[in-house]
Amino acid sequence: MNIPIPETCSDVLAGQPHAIVERGGVRYTLLGTAHVSRASVDAVEHCVASGAYDTIAVELDGNRLRALTEPDMLHKLDLFQIIREGKIGLVAANLALAAYQRRLAEQLGIEPGAELKAAAVGAKQRDLELVTIDRDVGITFKRAWGRLGFWGRSKLMAGLGGSLLVNENIEEGEIEKLKQGDLLESSFGEFAQQTPELFEAVIGERDRYMAAKLRQLGDAGKAREVLAVIGAGHLKGLAEHLRNDVDATDSALIELDTVPRKSAIPWFTIALTVLFASAIGWGYYHGGATLGTGLLLRWVLTTGLLAALGCTIAGGHPLSILTATVMAPLKPFHPGVPAGAFSAWVEARLRKPTYADFLNVRDDASQIRGWWRNRVTRVLLNFLLTNLGTMIGVWIAGAAILSKLI
Repeated sequence: MNIPIPETCSDVLAGQPHAIVERGGVRYTLLGTAHVSRASVDAVEHCVASGAYDTIAVELDGNRLRALTEPDMLHKLDLFQIIREGKIGLVAANLALAAYQRRLAEQLGIEPGAELKAAAVGAKQRDLELVTIDRDVGITFKRAWGRLGFWGRSKLMAGLGGSLLVNENIEEGEIEKLKQGDLLESSFGEFAQQTPELFEAVIGERDRYMAAKLRQLGDAGKAREVLAVIGAGHLKGLAEHLRNDVDATDSALIELDTVPRKSAIPWFTIALTVLFASAIGWGYYHGGATLGTGLLLRWVLTTGLLAALGCTIAGGHPLSILTATVMAPLKPFHPGVPAGAFSAWVEARLRKPTYADFLNVRDDASQIRGWWRNRVTRVLLNFLLTNLGTMIGVWIAGAAILSKLI
């Protein structure tokens, strides 16, 4: 079915990836953009200003929209709340993505997502309805994490760690991906393409989610002409779902917005605790105090010292390092609360971030040294590296204890 393009936008759309879908009396114009293209910014600005649309939809969630349009959003971080709610890893991942974006901006001379910002700003200036249709990036990260096994999660952490600590030019292949598609996918590098579970969470599910959000917009009865600004990589999938999906929009959104629930019973922690206690008890029973105390000391020293090493590498305060040393051996007995949370809380208390730290957090996060210089990012590093040291210590100590018993 050939649907005429509004005359005021026809020339622009003819030169850009786009699709037009009409459903339920609403015409959706899907404009596929490149997140690093000046031409995409110009096309968006022209279409928004054309007067052909009453609603502008953008491939953003509320938090990412605020990050684009409110530069001081990071100044309002509450570190203690982030630690209490266990969101340090998510904040660090977002800063890794921001660091990746900053390097792109410096290399290409344009801020990634500038076309989405142009759509949002243009809509507000012209008093048009502005709608965010993408899923919250935190939920996307959590669903992707939940789909991966141990090695998959290790690769994902390594990729994000590379975004944090590597300050090299972005490879040409990654830039070409951004010209075709999706910033979130590109930030994970080749791992997203090679891992179907990650690709589905980062791309496939978001296609379905954004289609459901657009259909929900049509069901509300307020929109008639909708311009949806999306990455070109989503164009085909989103158009297909928008045309063909028949499930209820509310149920589709609820399902895609739900983070898979962990078991209420921490089986791994229980198994670790039982194994640890049994091994030490067996050592005392069969080998006497010498063997039992030796096994216990091996556990305490290995986990405690490696956690302390991680905290030290993060530039932790001496009391933060001491906290990591004490809490890491107790890992089996505080399920759900990583050792890094304790040391990060002490670090944030003893070296409270200043207003200047919050002002500079985005700039500092784009430089290797900045992660140690800025007190906000140093708390995040404290958490991550202390946990990494604890995890390595648990495996090394556990293997050593089992080898002694066997």
